[in-house]
Amino acid sequence: MPKGYFTFFLHSHMPYVRRAGQHPHGEDMLHQTATETYIPLLNVLYDLRAEGVPFRLTIGITPVLAEQLADGEVRTRLETFLMEALERAEEDARRREAAAEGTVADAPAHHFLYLARFYADWYRNLLQSFRERFRRDLIGAFRFLQDENLIEITTSAATHSYLPLMARDSTIYAQLRTGVTSYLRHFGRLPRGIWLPECGYRPASKAEPDGEIVKPGLEAFLAELNLRYTFGDAHVVLQGRPLASATGDLAGALPGHGEDAPSAYRHASAAPFTPHPYYLRASNVAVYAVNHATGRQVWPPAEGYPGDFAYREFHRRDEHSGLPYWRITGDGAALGEKELYDPYHAFHRAREHAAHFVGVVRGQLIYGKGSGRPGIVVAAYNTGLFGHWWFEGIPWIREVMRLLSRDPDIALVTAGEYLDKHPPTESVVLPAGSWGKDGDHSTWSGPDTKRMWPLIHEAERRMEALVARFPDAVGERLELLKQAARELLLLESSDWPFLIGTAQAASYASDRFRQHLERFNRLAALVEKENLAVEERAFLQECQHLDNPFLNVDYRVFAEREGRAG
Repeated sequence: MPKGYFTFFLHSHMPYVRRAGQHPHGEDMLHQTATETYIPLLNVLYDLRAEGVPFRLTIGITPVLAEQLADGEVRTRLETFLMEALERAEEDARRREAAAEGTVADAPAHHFLYLARFYADWYRNLLQSFRERFRRDLIGAFRFLQDENLIEITTSAATHSYLPLMARDSTIYAQLRTGVTSYLRHFGRLPRGIWLPECGYRPASKAEPDGEIVKPGLEAFLAELNLRYTFGDAHVVLQGRPLASATGDLAGALPGHGEDAPSAYRHASAAPFTPHPYYLRASNVAVYAVNHATGRQVWPPAEGYPGDFAYREFHRRDEHSGLPYWRITGDGAALGEKELYDPYHAFHRAREHAAHFVGVVRGQLIYGKGSGRPGIVVAAYNTGLFGHWWFEGIPWIREVMRLLSRDPDIALVTAGEYLDKHPPTESVVLPAGSWGKDGDHSTWSGPDTKRMWPLIHEAERRMEALVARFPDAVGERLELLKQAARELLLLESSDWPFLIGTAQAASYASDRFRQHLERFNRLAALVEKENLAVEERAFLQECQHLDNPFLNVDYRVFAEREGRAG
């Protein structure tokens, strides 16, 4: 038996950007991430498979991302995006070749030419992989790896809505049920695991301290949909109240846990290792704590691996081609002071960082011994961090997988496999929380976004009322209700308040929120009409053309259900 287990959890998500703008915010965001992250990651995983490396990892693909990557129009435009990127790189290579001609002693000119040819080869390989290796079907490529038991794919809420801030249980169930249905359609099986958006958790609430539960915890919804595990931020799990056993009575908080714990324990960046999953409350849903020692190696932009001076600089681009020719260079180096990038040295540095990371994993597992059974390190990251933000991150993942696959003391598993081997023996009652900046809900409900939530809550109640009034709709009314359900799901995306609250793309997110709200309200009004005018029918068709995820969405999943779960 190994001394411990390890799994990457890669959380893959993109808001619904299909036909919703191009650059800098819109569908190009999806194309860029697919080009720089998803296709390179698939290439690495398929290469490892071909080499016979027995890798395992857990990857979350949100339903709204899967819907877009599987969309025929999106796939066609992604191919065009790749072709145009290759054309720019080849044109830059020709330009750099002309500049370097006859300048043997001009080292920078030849270095630029070397990099331009590197990028032309890189884009050529990506385009060929998309067309031939993956047959223009990235979701199918991930599905194949899952069918081979090399990866495990988890689901999420349909549009990555921040569930703890929803007013109605109908919305939580609808988001989760629609996500499960989408997963079944794309991956040919039901999901076992789920990534709760932003690790946002809502515990059960009572009318009074010893009264009946009036709002169930999120685990009640997961159990109802046969979802067997999820993930929580370590600081939330460590503040939980353990049970005496998986089926026992409530016990007091353990020393070092809860609100009396040292602040360093409660702070996400300093949370100690939690080596085993727990069952949530009295359910059969397990929760894994995200490991922060491994997270600290990657997440911090300055202290983590991605800040190494040899790695590619993300922000400085060539003014003609947009290609990134420079490296990070040094602390505080202005963009104009950046030195030229060298992939050879950068990828060598990634191998060194991979070896260091394996040492961190080993140290965590040694630290977590003592329970009589091997623990697991869950290293969780946003997938887009690798390749897109940290160019060398995909080769780093490949090297970590290779090294760990040869380690006799550490076994690679998926989260579901570990659960089968070592089911929890304890339960825990978690507090509310997230993996947001302050560990609470404020990232999505700050001063700039509070105005959004009453509008969402009003739409939730309006949808409940429509379902109650028209439980068996047919014809155009059915199409209106299905489209209203789509618009409500898209309205509830956590991305809009996040982008507004963090000022990353506030104007774009505000416009998208307003558009989905207006479409929902107009569709809801049309549902109540007996007959549609020509322009009203055209509006429905326009909405269906613009917002078409979740092909077979069932509007009835929004039926009122207050107090039904738990």
